[in-house]
Amino acid sequence: MIYITQLIYLKPGQETTFDQFEAVAIPLISKYRGELLLRIRLPDGAEIIESKIETPYEMHLVSFESEADFGQFMRDEERQMFLHLKEQAIRATMLIKGEEL
Repeated sequence: MIYITQLIYLKPGQETTFDQFEAVAIPLISKYRGELLLRIRLPDGAEIIESKIETPYEMHLVSFESEADFGQFMRDEERQMFLHLKEQAIRATMLIKGEEL
C-alpha cells in the first residue's frame, strides 16, 4: 500500500476549471485499486495553526495498492484527455509519497 499526499495551489480564478478536472480524475482512482481517503479545501487558511509554506487551496490523501496502480492511474487515457484543465487551473503541486509504518 502506498499513500499519496498532494498539496494543490491554484491559479487565481480557476476554481471552476479545477473542479471540472477533479470531477473526471477522482472517480478514476478506484479503477486502479485506489481510494480517496481525505480531501480538504483550505481557501482562507484560518484553520492553520503554524506553517512554513504557502497554504494550499486543497489537500488530498489517496491510497493505492501499489506503485504500479498509481502509475496506471496517472497514465489513464480518460484522465489524459482532461489534463488541459489541470494545466489551466493548477499553478503548482507538491506530491508526497509514503507508506504506512
